[in-house]
Parts: sequence; C-alpha cells; structure tokens
Amino acid sequence: MNASERIDQLIEGIADWRGKTFASVRKTILEVDPGIVEEWKWMGSPVWSRDGMIAVANAHKGKVKLTFAHGAKLPDPDKLFNAGLEGNARRAIDFFEGQDINEPALKKLVRAAIDYNKNNLKKNAAVKAGARKGNQA
Repeated sequence: MNASERIDQLIEGIADWRGKTFASVRKTILEVDPGIVEEWKWMGSPVWSRDGMIAVANAHKGKVKLTFAHGAKLPDPDKLFNAGLEGNARRAIDFFEGQDINEPALKKLVRAAIDYNKNNLKKNAAVKAGARKGNQA
C-alpha cells in the first residue's frame, strides 16, 4: 500500500468530525502544488513534502493537528498558527470541532513552506554537498 492509500485508509477510519476535517486539510494542501508528495512516516503520520517537508498531520482526541516543519520561519499574516508558538522551528494549527478551515490562508502557508524549502533547504544541501567534496581533496 502506498502513502496516499494509507492516508485514505486513515481518514476513512476516523468516523467523527475529525475525519472530515482531516480530509479537507489534505485536499487544501494538495491543491496548492501538483509537485506535493504524500508520505507515510513515523509509524503512522501523513506527511506532505515538496523540496523538503511541508507539514505533518495527526488526529488527536478533540482536534486535528497540522504541524509545519519550518513554521517559525514562515509568514502567518492570517494568524493560523495557534500551537507550538514557543518553538524555534515548528508551528502548528489545531483544528477543533465546528471550526471552519480558512482555505485561502492555509494555501498561503503551504505556498510559503514550499518557497522556504526551495530557497533554503536546497541551498543548504548544495553547500553541504560542496563541503563534503572539498573535504575529500
């Protein structure tokens, strides 16, 4: 079973409002860029990546949590981040029952995460690769 099928199965197994919210969050993320890849990591967590990790989602008791790997580096003008605000790297959005998903704002955050990955992670990987080659001389 591939990652997308596992995520389908996970969502189908959540019978309450969290399954519907999880599905909506997933749909919104995937609409941002056709190059986004779904992955299945850490023994059961859906992850979305594009030139590096964008976010991971989990259904918890009473909420759906979407954690952005480099959220502390992302602009959040719509103030979606409401959890993990004290961290140096990650930021999260906790979705609660009855809460509407601000899809345009979430798409902006996903786009910002992709831009961050392209502008920073690839650059850092190239620098590290160059350093390794230089060490071999």
